[in-house]
Amino acid sequence: CFYVMPLTCLGMNPVSPTPRSISSIAMVDVSKWPLFTLMSAQEIASIRQACVFGTSANEAIYITHDDEVYVFGLNCSNCLGTGDSQSTIVPKKLDCLSGKKVVSLSYGSGPHVLLATDEGELFAWGHNGYSQLGNGTTNQGVSPVLVSTNLQNKRVIEVACGSHHSLALSHDGEVFAWGYNNCGQVGSGSTANQPTPRKVSNCLQNKAVVSIACGQTSSMAVSDNGEVYGWGYNGNGQLGLGNNGNQLTPCRLAALQGLCVLQIASGYAHSLALTDEGLLYAWGANTYGQLGTGNKSNQMSPVQVMAEKERIVEIAACHSTHTSAAKTQSGQVYMWGQCRGQSIVLPHLTHFSCTDDVFACFATPSVMWRLLSVEHDDFLTVAQSLKKEFDSPETSDLKFSVDGKFIHVHKAVLKIRCEHFRSMFQSHWNEDMKEVIEIDQFSYPVYRSFLEFLYTDTVDLPPEDAIGLLDLATSYCENRLKRLCQHIIKRGITVENAFSLLSAAVRYDAEDLEEFCFKFCVNHLTEVTQTAAFWQIDGNMLKEFICRASRCGAFKN
Repeated sequence: CFYVMPLTCLGMNPVSPTPRSISSIAMVDVSKWPLFTLMSAQEIASIRQACVFGTSANEAIYITHDDEVYVFGLNCSNCLGTGDSQSTIVPKKLDCLSGKKVVSLSYGSGPHVLLATDEGELFAWGHNGYSQLGNGTTNQGVSPVLVSTNLQNKRVIEVACGSHHSLALSHDGEVFAWGYNNCGQVGSGSTANQPTPRKVSNCLQNKAVVSIACGQTSSMAVSDNGEVYGWGYNGNGQLGLGNNGNQLTPCRLAALQGLCVLQIASGYAHSLALTDEGLLYAWGANTYGQLGTGNKSNQMSPVQVMAEKERIVEIAACHSTHTSAAKTQSGQVYMWGQCRGQSIVLPHLTHFSCTDDVFACFATPSVMWRLLSVEHDDFLTVAQSLKKEFDSPETSDLKFSVDGKFIHVHKAVLKIRCEHFRSMFQSHWNEDMKEVIEIDQFSYPVYRSFLEFLYTDTVDLPPEDAIGLLDLATSYCENRLKRLCQHIIKRGITVENAFSLLSAAVRYDAEDLEEFCFKFCVNHLTEVTQTAAFWQIDGNMLKEFICRASRCGAFKN
């Protein structure tokens, strides 16, 4: 399944920065996919989002910065949506999608294509032999059709395609499924094909789902409390239930009990899961070593992979390949499984900066595992120029002295970017006349990171230092910086630091972060209560935590 990653997260979702860097980006080069080598530099410069798909990676769709949608390629089963069955080497515009902002896109094996817009509309086209377009027919979809049955008043935020079935996730956490159902992959309780979207209930009733994924003939969902559910074909153990029996309705993966899963990814017949502690689990088919366990034995229950490596921040798989990839906290990218015909049975460290490159260069077919967001860097923008001049002695007109070290800055930039400095550099402030300003209430890493943020809009600090920056951001009323600090802390939370981070969130009145840290502590209550941080906190806060956790049912048997 595919989702759009924000441009500021493109270091390859989630295209993906390491947890310590909010928006330092490495450009994704779409020309690594052969189809895009046919395009001119001007055409490539216009691309904001792109996806290569199809049985042989012979079709492509891309969206420009002006929200125009173009397609080109072989056009199997009318999967380009151009209104005819003609292949095209020249990109053609899909006028019916003009001006619509795409938030999610996925494709099947027919192929059929699903596309969701930021207004929650769902469009489908392509192969429809099993009603996988959800329009109630089995007629080929020669152009995009709006799918609306049972989706009225629902805003679709994510889509996922299996071989010939489809899933959609609504804004209120409901999952809808339709199409081919020979193995129960629609989750209706039967094996009859489903011609229109149908709400998946049973175990998912009253659950808020936050993410979906499809294998070839299986379906997966993650709930907001980190539980994983699977249904459909299970002949290789890809549902992770400890057996190989098909499931006609959603079934919770009991083997992941006690873990909070953030991301799920499905390959052809295997599955990957990433927990909130950066742990990677794999299960299902292993013919090509795609589980990364060091052998080719299928696993019917989740097994931990890369346990000896550093924290994992992103996992990647695609239902049309047997390839797996993962990215670590420091930006290292590993690949395993079927890689250019070879079976790589253990995660192999690559030189790539993003998981997407693994699929461009080593997957068969070389499709994209998600919709890419592309950023260009062919000249120095104003923002890039500012970033270049940060802490530059040659052009600065002011120095801050922190812990005996100098940081070189420009008064004009500080005044433009920060209300605190706008007030400071008034004639009645002593600091306005100084060439060096002493700072003693914050550490050098924290204050330097703050000043660098004013030049770059980025923050590069470990979670523990981000707490100090959160303090500074609160003092200086820098709300955006507060949000970035909270994001870093969330991505870096562990059992050992969870309670310290919760205490900081309470201290600095960061409600969203407080809620996140509280949930993490409850999800890992036994381990958290055994840490030094838990027993070193203020007694009143300890009482408040216990009362609140009790209200959430944390102490029930």
